[in-house]
Amino acid sequence: MKTKISTLLLLPFFALLMVTSCQEEVVDITPPADSEALSATSPLTASMSSVSKMDGSKDNIIDNASCLSIELPVTVVVKGLEIIIDSEEDYKVIEAIFKEFDDDNDSLEFIFPITIITAEHDDIVINNAAELKEFVDECRGENEDDDDIECIDFKYPISFSVYDVNFQVVDVITVENDKQLYRFLKRVKNSDFLASLNFPVTMVLADGTEIVVNNNQELENTIDDAKDACDEDDDNDYGDDDFTKERLDEYLQICPWVVHEFKRNNQDNTVGYKEYALNFKEDGVVRMRARNGDILTGTWSTRVTKRGALLKLEFDTLADFTLEWVVYDIEYGKIKLYETGGNRIIMKKNCDVVIDITKERIEDYLKECLWRVARLQVEGTTNSEKDYIGTPLKFFENNLVKIRLNGEFVSGEYEIGVTNSGFFLQIFLVDRPNLKLEWSITFLEPGLIKLENENNKMVLKKHCADDDINYIDDVLITWEWEVALYKEGDEDKTENYFMYTIDFLDDGWVKVTDPNNGIIDGNWLAYRNDGLYLGMHYGIEPPFEALNHRWKIAKITQEEAGTKARVELKDLNANGEIERILILEKKE
Repeated sequence: MKTKISTLLLLPFFALLMVTSCQEEVVDITPPADSEALSATSPLTASMSSVSKMDGSKDNIIDNASCLSIELPVTVVVKGLEIIIDSEEDYKVIEAIFKEFDDDNDSLEFIFPITIITAEHDDIVINNAAELKEFVDECRGENEDDDDIECIDFKYPISFSVYDVNFQVVDVITVENDKQLYRFLKRVKNSDFLASLNFPVTMVLADGTEIVVNNNQELENTIDDAKDACDEDDDNDYGDDDFTKERLDEYLQICPWVVHEFKRNNQDNTVGYKEYALNFKEDGVVRMRARNGDILTGTWSTRVTKRGALLKLEFDTLADFTLEWVVYDIEYGKIKLYETGGNRIIMKKNCDVVIDITKERIEDYLKECLWRVARLQVEGTTNSEKDYIGTPLKFFENNLVKIRLNGEFVSGEYEIGVTNSGFFLQIFLVDRPNLKLEWSITFLEPGLIKLENENNKMVLKKHCADDDINYIDDVLITWEWEVALYKEGDEDKTENYFMYTIDFLDDGWVKVTDPNNGIIDGNWLAYRNDGLYLGMHYGIEPPFEALNHRWKIAKITQEEAGTKARVELKDLNANGEIERILILEKKE
C-alpha cells in the first residue's frame, strides 16, 4: 500500500476540472460573500454589461454607425449594382467598388425593409431611409468614445448562481453569448434577483490572448486594464487599411510575421511559403527566415495613397515577394496584403518565432526540458508517434540524448549540423530506427520544433512540468489503481480488466499486475497540450494494448472521506465527440 499524499492547494487545477467536466455533473456552489454578489449599481456590473454590448463597427462601411448593425442578408445598390450581402466577407466587395474610383461619392442604398440590431441586442425593422437615419444619428461619430468595450470578451459558456434574499441558491443560469449576458445583467441592474458569477472565467483579449480570472476583483481589474488596449475600429471603413504610415510601421515592427497563405499571379504557392517568417527592422531592412533556416535580407517601406496603405517589399533572390502590396485588411494579429493580378499574402503575428537561428541557440533550446514526440509520419504512414507515448527525450551536454523507457533512460547521441540548406538534427538511439535519421529543422519556436526529411515528418513539443502536472503526477503515484469503467462507444468492456492492478511509478514506468501475478510493463506521461492529458503505452499485451493512447483528463479527484481517488479520461474525435471513456479508481 502506498503512502497517502499530503493535501495540495491547487485551486486553478480544480477550476480547470470543473470547466472540463460533463454538463450533467452536479456542482456544489457556496453562497458568495457580499463582495462577490453582483450589485445593480456596482462598477463591475456596468463593465460586464459594456463588454456584452453588440459591437456595430464591423459593418460601418454600409451603415456608418458603430452602435448598430444591419442584419444579414441584406440587398444594397452600389453605383447601380444590386448586391446581396450574405456575410462579413462581402463588405470587401463594397470596399473594392468604393476604391475603384478615387474622385466619386462612395454611397449605397438599401433595399427596404431591413432589420437593425442595436447595441442592446434589440431587433428593429426599418422601412425606409428616413427611419434608418434617425437611429444612425443617435450613434456617436467616428472614433468617439462610446459605452461598449470591444477589446476584451468573455469565453462562453459562463454561469451564474441565482439566490433568494437569504442567499440560498435557487437556480444556476448558463449564458452562451453576449446577447444572453446583456439581458441577464439588465435584470440584475433592475434588481430582479441576486446573482454571482461562478468562477473561474476565461477572458479573451483582442489579440486572442486568454486570461483566467478567479474572483470579482480580478475580473474588474482585467476588464479595466483591457478596455482601452486596442483600436476599436469605430470608423466608417472596412478593416484598418486607413492606418497612418506611422501606425502601420509601428505595427509591422512589433513582432515577426509568419506566412499562412500566399498567392502570386493567380498561382497558389502556400505550400512553398507557409511558415516563412518576416522580421521588419526600423532601418528599412526586412529579414526573412525560410523553413529550412535560410535567412534572406531585403528592404521594406510603406506609404499611404488614395488606394490605401501600401507595403513595398524587395528581395534580390525572392521575386515572388518583391512587389508593392496593398494592405487590404488588418485584424488583431493578422495582416492581409493583395495586388491586382491574383496576388495575396496573409501573415499572422508570432512573437515567439526566432528569426536568427544559430547552432548554439538550438542546442541551448533542446536542453531546457523534456521533449515528447507529438507527431511522427514515416514513409507516408500516419500515427507512428503512438509508439512514443510516454517516452520523452532529454538532450544533454556533449551530444548526449536519452529516451525514457519503462522508467529508465536509454542513452544515445545527437548532433546539430549546418548544411547549405539550413540546420539539421541527427539522433542516434538503439532500436529506434524511426528517429535514427537526419532531420532538417524547418520550424523553431518556444515549445515546438518541426523536423522533416525526404519521406518523413516529426514534431517535438517541449514538456516542462508545472503545478497542475505535478499535482496529477502526485495523485497517480500515491495509489494503486484499477479500471472502474472502460467503454468504447456504447460497448462496456470493463470486465476485460477485472483483477488487474495498475501502478504508476515516479520514473515514468507503469506496471500492471494481472490476476496470476504476471507483469505488463508500460510508459506514462502527464502533460499539457491545450488541456491536460495522460499518455499511456503498454506495448502489444492484451487487453491493455487497447489503452495505448493520449487520453484527455476530464476530471481527477483526491481521496476524501467516503470517496475514492478517481481519474476520468476521455478519447475525443476530431469533432470533440467522446468515442471512449476510461475511469481509474484507487484499488482497495
